[in-house]
Amino acid sequence: MTHISILITIFQINKNNIFIWQKLQILRFFTSLYTFCRKIVENYKFFTNFVGQLYILDIMLKRIITSLLMSAMLSVATLLCSCQSSVSRYKTIDSFALGTFVQMTCLTDTPTAELTRIIAEIDQEAKASMSIFDESSLISRINRNETDSLDRHIRFNIELSAKYHELSNGAYDVTVKPLTSAWGFAEKSNATENPNIDSLLEFVGFDKIAIAGDRLVKSDSRTQLDFNSIAKGYVVDLVAERLDEMGIESYMVNIGGEIRCKGSNPRGNDWTIGIETPYEGNFEQESIEKIIAISDSAVATSGNYRRFHITESGDKVAHTINPKTGYSVISNLLSATVIAPTCAEADAAATMFMAMGSESETLELAKYCEREYGWRYYLIYAEGEGYHIEASQSLK
Repeated sequence: MTHISILITIFQINKNNIFIWQKLQILRFFTSLYTFCRKIVENYKFFTNFVGQLYILDIMLKRIITSLLMSAMLSVATLLCSCQSSVSRYKTIDSFALGTFVQMTCLTDTPTAELTRIIAEIDQEAKASMSIFDESSLISRINRNETDSLDRHIRFNIELSAKYHELSNGAYDVTVKPLTSAWGFAEKSNATENPNIDSLLEFVGFDKIAIAGDRLVKSDSRTQLDFNSIAKGYVVDLVAERLDEMGIESYMVNIGGEIRCKGSNPRGNDWTIGIETPYEGNFEQESIEKIIAISDSAVATSGNYRRFHITESGDKVAHTINPKTGYSVISNLLSATVIAPTCAEADAAATMFMAMGSESETLELAKYCEREYGWRYYLIYAEGEGYHIEASQSLK
């Protein structure tokens, strides 16, 4: 009975293995029957014939119970060894891509060196296509009007960006490159203390670009693209898609804080992600405001508390630029976190919420996106010397 109790206690933790659980329940039944028969034998020994029959039943039950017990213990041992083996098969890779850190954990027998090679390959392909910091990249050549050809990466991001531009009534705009350059967030060498914003706004606007086949058509040749608000999440998706193609069913891909998860973590649970407390000087990523658990989805956070610079005159310029005014967005929204099916969606949506400006309009849009697309949101607003939270019900 002691062995049976221990086995059943173990499987209170994991009833997902129905076969073993049912076997233990049958074992429990026969054990109870055996105990009942033994009590009758002990208390009614003067009924010789009846006791003889019970004695035969007693022997049969012992054999059944012994067989079931051995079978159940073997199944438990096999399962526990399997669980231990699964945990040991999780690999963690620390690498570098897109100018930031990469952390990837996945359940696979693929060598670590091969996984690292895949990350480097995707990083090289993405930068050759979409990096505004690489003068030889395709997007840099498009911005200089040296070509109008599009590859699959740029085409995808333009088409996806159109959705966010429409949702935000123009607050999200990937043609903001001339403004981010002028303020020092694209090429800092081009930054000026007082850029001529009015002249730059003349060639900023999503309506100034269109896709015709595999070509980008500009209505103003000075219009330029900047995918920094979506590219990191998109590259996370590229890595995740490669892992899917390899048949890997459990993984977490983290590139610079943009994350996509699938399956379960090494403990068999959903992946846990920390949302940082947004305050200036929080560069250590150690102050956590909220812990969330996700699986088969992606999460991204955007905020102005870390990425900004101070001009020579002492003014703070945040990296979220309003494409309509040309200046930093004025808002009490400190950070926006979005959970969506893909990381490109989550990344762009988080930036979109930061770009909205109005607290009421941002919250209204976040609720609309949750109803329409199933995105969940966690918005942290400044309030006096503290802050307050607006979030999806499941994240409160």
